[in-house]
Amino acid sequence: MAININNLSNTGQVKQKVDQQTQLKQQNAQNATNTEQAKVASKDSFSITPQAKQLGDLQKKIEDSPIVDQKKVEELKKAITSGDYKINPEKLAASIASFEFDLAESV
Repeated sequence: MAININNLSNTGQVKQKVDQQTQLKQQNAQNATNTEQAKVASKDSFSITPQAKQLGDLQKKIEDSPIVDQKKVEELKKAITSGDYKINPEKLAASIASFEFDLAESV
């Protein structure tokens, strides 16, 4: 009659325990790797090129500037009121024709 002390002859259970421990170690290692990758990812950085910074500054200036040049408008009003504003009919006609031509091309 054989005596089974602590299930030594039952290798299936021992193998199962070893497999479980191995899986736990692998999961812990994977979790550690994922944590390291997350730390590295959080250290990512970026930098703005001088050209991009300059472009951003120009856009801000444009947004802050008035749409209409009020000084120019006042000068034109004074010139029209005083009669000093002269219209060149040929130049005006050429500008209107050019505008119409450009408008027709864009449609």
